[in-house]
Amino acid sequence: MLTGNTVVVKPAPTSPLNAMLLGEILHGILPPGVVNIVGDDGSLGPRLSSHPDVGKVSFTGSTAAGRQVMASGAPTLKRIVLELGGNDAAIVLDDADVESAAQGIFTWAFMNSGQVCINIKRIYVPDALYDRFCDAFAKLARSAVVGHGLDEKTEYGPIQNRRQYEAVLRSLDVARRDGTVIAGGEPAEGKGWFVPPTVVRDIDEASPLVREETFGPIRSILRYSSIDDAVRRANDTQYGLGGSVWGKDIERATRIAARLESGTTWVNTHFALAPDIPFGGRKQSGLGVEFGLDGIHEFTDRHVIHVARGG
Repeated sequence: MLTGNTVVVKPAPTSPLNAMLLGEILHGILPPGVVNIVGDDGSLGPRLSSHPDVGKVSFTGSTAAGRQVMASGAPTLKRIVLELGGNDAAIVLDDADVESAAQGIFTWAFMNSGQVCINIKRIYVPDALYDRFCDAFAKLARSAVVGHGLDEKTEYGPIQNRRQYEAVLRSLDVARRDGTVIAGGEPAEGKGWFVPPTVVRDIDEASPLVREETFGPIRSILRYSSIDDAVRRANDTQYGLGGSVWGKDIERATRIAARLESGTTWVNTHFALAPDIPFGGRKQSGLGVEFGLDGIHEFTDRHVIHVARGG
């Protein structure tokens, strides 16, 4: 809208209500047709991304779905921004305060019950701190309150839909098979798609729980012996959305953060986004950026007018 475009918003079919509420807020404020919000059963996306009257597609979702969006926009050479999946790594340095780092990483690993692309999903801890960190992290998971979102005591809600809940249950099977579960590990009893924060240690790097994006409340803690090895393993992924480094020596942590192959890397925090700072991914975590002036420019086409005087 800031750049003079009209917009069609198509929310995910499993979570349309927040977009519909936005439509109610904008109704009567904007002229008809400026912002159009359309709910669907999941079939509308390909029609929109391939329609010749749509000049630009900005998509947030999984990497697999992003490939489909890119393919359907190819015949008309759509301008495309893709904000896709992530498998963010957090590297704990050997000078880190274990309790503080565990608390910070836990917060951003399980935000929204682990259902955010930019969640921390892999945690690399040096040998000397590994057992202490695992104990501190598992203690936080065991004390987390999972329940109904309208209960004031609730800290973590359910898995968003049945399909994803079933995927998380399969991931729990992988966790028990490939590692040692030290917190959680089973779905909550009773009604609803509730899974408590689950922590896995001593897991092999080749496990799909580590190699693939785990979109749910299951997190793996891996040990390392050298920082070069930790950086290499953190970068050994198809994803490149975000990452973080945790330690007391800020200059050292920042140098290591610069070596991570991700669109954004934080030091002693994670998930810190702001509307004036560009956000986007590398590798198969996306194309282009959101936010900031760069994000605004994504919704424009450059037009050069060259005037020759005289003649």
